[in-house]
Amino acid sequence: MPQTDLDLELEARQTPSGTTLTQTPRDGSRAELQSDPESDIGHHQAFSLPAVDSGKDAWMFLAAAFVVEILVWGFPFAYGIFQEYYSANEPFRGSRNIAVIGTCAMGIMYLSAPLVFGLLQRFPNAKRPAIVVGLVTMCLALGLSSLSQTVTHLIVTQGVFYAVGGGLVYSPTILFMDEWFVKRKGFAFGVMWAGTGLGGVLIPLLLQYLLNNHGFRLTLRVWSIILFVATAPLTYFLKPRLPISQSSRMRRFDLSFVTHPTFLLLQTGNILEGLGYFVPSIYLPTYARQLGASNPVSALTIILFNIASVFGCVIMGSIIDRWHVTTCICISTLGSTLAIFLLWGFSTSLPPLLIFSLMYGLFAGSFSSTYPGVMMAVQRRTRDADSSMVFAMLAAGRGIGNVVCGPVSEALRRVGEWEAVGAYGKGYGPLVVFTGVSAALGGVAVVGRRVGWV
Repeated sequence: MPQTDLDLELEARQTPSGTTLTQTPRDGSRAELQSDPESDIGHHQAFSLPAVDSGKDAWMFLAAAFVVEILVWGFPFAYGIFQEYYSANEPFRGSRNIAVIGTCAMGIMYLSAPLVFGLLQRFPNAKRPAIVVGLVTMCLALGLSSLSQTVTHLIVTQGVFYAVGGGLVYSPTILFMDEWFVKRKGFAFGVMWAGTGLGGVLIPLLLQYLLNNHGFRLTLRVWSIILFVATAPLTYFLKPRLPISQSSRMRRFDLSFVTHPTFLLLQTGNILEGLGYFVPSIYLPTYARQLGASNPVSALTIILFNIASVFGCVIMGSIIDRWHVTTCICISTLGSTLAIFLLWGFSTSLPPLLIFSLMYGLFAGSFSSTYPGVMMAVQRRTRDADSSMVFAMLAAGRGIGNVVCGPVSEALRRVGEWEAVGAYGKGYGPLVVFTGVSAALGGVAVVGRRVGWV
């Protein structure tokens, strides 16, 4: 791997001409840079960076990032709880576009990533303030949504405003992760993204209890308070490892890598996989009830999916640091595709459906943990590519799947029943086939490795 400023330790010592900054890579070589004696760093006798990939500061940052993932993404991923409540209770019962609220929350956070990342890279001094502004925006959005009287109000507040705030909190965290972890970057991202799965287990339970006992207005206010109290202390640990130097300001917003065959192929697989990825999380509880499950048991399908995705993200994050990215994508693709066609498709009772939830969470839920490998693969082929912008474009690709999934799955549900067994013959056949084909096409990058593109 070419040496970058992430691999350097800095020391400063006084010389007659000013302060000498000594850069010490981990391999022991040294390079000296002369600094301005009147600069801020010139007034310090020594300057040392925290350890990368290890040490108290790196682990505290990762722990804070994990909790942020739970809080910021866990809420929109639990929107199904709100959708069920809004559809059955006043003042929103019978209203149209209730599903748009959740789509806006997740879709905007995904799709806005390139813009937010680009602005923060161009104005790096705004990264930490953006976290505070984003937190306040999210809490205000939830507070205002508790006053809503129409679905339009909810779309603007719980949907759009929450997504804007969430993007401002989440984006700097990803950018800082790129500084704190280098050799163990895949593992770090895997641990962070496991927070979404854990949030998908814990947050729906809390929200369901609050909605059933106190209504949506108090629920949103309580969650707004929890979000602020839990996140505010974490802002101390969500900080960069590297000082913002004069040369790093006003960085160029470069997206030239998006036309390179390596990125195009990997992004194509990412978008195709994302088209069907969200389908089971929407329809598994409904199908479980069709098999005779009670409400708690039907909800167990999603809980098992989220629990399995926690372990899947961590495992995939560990192996992506060691194996080729296409190998990891192939594992996720094969596991999820077989689970869809064989377990979900032929399930005629609850046990195989619950096993499918576990297997799908383990393999499909870990697909996003291949992103660090994608980032490295693109950087090897295009030296000027910024890894954070590669991630932003991958997130936007995931957002396309999130937005398209809703209307496409609704259309497929209206196709009708097939003459078949299991889910294939209970009106879910088109959904199973669409999800399975989508998962299989997510592995298109494996072909790219054979022809030398990846």
